[in-house]
Amino acid sequence: MAINLSKGQRVSLDKGVRLALVGLGWDTNRYDGSADFDLDASAFLLGANGKVRSDDDFIFYGNLQSKDGSVMHTGDNLTGEGDGDDETLFIDFSKVPADVQKIAITVTIYEAQERGQNFGQVSNAYVRVARRANENDTVGTEELRYDLGEEFSIETALVVCEIYRQGADWKFNAVGAGYQGGLYALCKNYGVNV
Repeated sequence: MAINLSKGQRVSLDKGVRLALVGLGWDTNRYDGSADFDLDASAFLLGANGKVRSDDDFIFYGNLQSKDGSVMHTGDNLTGEGDGDDETLFIDFSKVPADVQKIAITVTIYEAQERGQNFGQVSNAYVRVARRANENDTVGTEELRYDLGEEFSIETALVVCEIYRQGADWKFNAVGAGYQGGLYALCKNYGVNV
């Protein structure tokens, strides 16, 4: 049975999880704008200093896989329509380099400022971590879930969660922190050259 977390909670991932699926989902509220919502999931592989080791450690719709193969983005969902995960990342913990201490999972709104959009217009956002049985498993068995119940009124970027090392173990931190400035602000914060 999956563990449901609330903001700020931390939990250890099962030591037996080598292959994980990080699924992110959301719904958009009705609004009067003419542009569709395009939310984008990203992962930042971070060293002990909280920064990427190089720009290749930024996994998103324009760079779908880390050089070492430890993190893979399955592709950009331009509408987010339908039930279930809207965007998915795969993590192979056995391939994560020793100098990567944390994987930050984020969601941003594409062209939010130009389109007049923010996370106040998004509902039912969640992240889930599932154990994958093998490389071909694209659904997994859900281990934990974090529903972002907060109302983000002006934010255009969210750090949803962090998966981090503590000794030989991997832990999950339900962050749920909102930021203004979209993907650009997150890239600058994590040391990606933009």
